[in-house]
Amino acid sequence: MRILVASHTYIVDLNCEKLRTLSQLEPGIEVIVVVPKRWQPGGVQNKMIETEYRDEGSFKIVPISNFSQNHQGLLAFGADLINLLKQFRPQVIQVEQGSRGLAYTQMIALNQLLGLKAKNVFFTWWNLPYELKLPVALLEKYNLSHSHGIICGNQDGAEILQQKGYHGPIKVMPQLGVDDKLFTPQSLPELATKLGILPTDFVVGFVGRFVQEKGLLTLLQALISLKDKAWKLLLLGRGELHTELLKIAAENNIKERVLVIESVAHNVVPQYINLMHTLVLPSETTYKFKTLTAIGWKEQFGHVLIEAMACKVPVIGSSSGEIPHVIGDAGLLFPEGDFQALANCLTQLIENPEFAQKIGAMGYQKAKAQYTNQAVAQQQLYFYKELVNSQ
Repeated sequence: MRILVASHTYIVDLNCEKLRTLSQLEPGIEVIVVVPKRWQPGGVQNKMIETEYRDEGSFKIVPISNFSQNHQGLLAFGADLINLLKQFRPQVIQVEQGSRGLAYTQMIALNQLLGLKAKNVFFTWWNLPYELKLPVALLEKYNLSHSHGIICGNQDGAEILQQKGYHGPIKVMPQLGVDDKLFTPQSLPELATKLGILPTDFVVGFVGRFVQEKGLLTLLQALISLKDKAWKLLLLGRGELHTELLKIAAENNIKERVLVIESVAHNVVPQYINLMHTLVLPSETTYKFKTLTAIGWKEQFGHVLIEAMACKVPVIGSSSGEIPHVIGDAGLLFPEGDFQALANCLTQLIENPEFAQKIGAMGYQKAKAQYTNQAVAQQQLYFYKELVNSQ
């Protein structure tokens, strides 16, 4: 099977592992990843990235000249894309720029003009209700009507697209899997000692941005209510709430229990996760409608959950967005913003180590079965086969 995937996401090699794995699942699979030749993530204030061609046999990364160098929806490719499509003649074309991306419209049109007869697929994370104005509404309508399949990163996104009139095949799965060679259970007593974590401490962990919508104030409030327990809070990341979190901790005489580690390299993150007795993702939905669209945010997936699960660390998540679907029965859930319910979840794990171990093992099994790069690549291949074999 010949598969072409296009997205700015894959200018980062770390993000390519799932597609690299996909190319190795069966003989005869070829994967070409189209990336913008020049991309400036985060806008003009950041460094321009110049991408390079890479040939790994059945897996190739091909930079293509592009229009718009930092806007996902406006990304489109140059004429060199035509030659690539003519030579490769993919059976599946997947564009990971959402339902109204120009690059996807371009691929659909070229697929027809060149007579490729490939299956058109796009990926989206978008999980908030919206209404579009012309001409963007027509662009999305065109893309949806020419899609043979859609991959959504969350259940909410799939339901929204069905409400928009799409009734074809939809697969709900993450864009990226977890590297289970990197995220794996390990004992790190020396790192714990270095951070001042005692063997009697129950380490509550968080990894991500220190912002309002991630629910950190709710997490801190829950822990303040459990001051009589022997816990420490390990925060890995950075953000605007840093100062406020430490201020609240100081006011409640728990500042010495809060450990803040600035953002570290991705390959170091598993070391800190393995120090945790639980990882908490207390995200809080913030969106509201303004004019024709929703403004705000709702948890789209929560990738750190599957990273912790792969390390056999029990997870606790809020009810925001995709979190309940990711965790399922392999962790604990609480209503978003409810600090007392979160405190009850923490108490269950603190007071019952055997239960905590059981939850960790269940999460580990789910991560292995559904969320590793191997598992996600296999799900994607099955979906492609269904599309290619359909009339």
